[in-house]
Amino acid sequence: MSLAKVIEVIAEGETMEKAIENAVKHASKTVHNIKSVYCENIQGVVSKNRVEKYRVNAKITFVLDE
Repeated sequence: MSLAKVIEVIAEGETMEKAIENAVKHASKTVHNIKSVYCENIQGVVSKNRVEKYRVNAKITFVLDE
């Protein structure tokens, strides 16, 4: 039987895809066996009337070691 856990992280990137990739990249430094990422909220950070970067609230699911 496998047991999974979900953590929530906030990450930024120049695109939405990069923000999601950054969430997984940084979480994988301390969490292993990541299986999926679910983005609940996406936010654009605006400066001088332009979207400068994107921020995501990502839920990362990983399987615990036995």
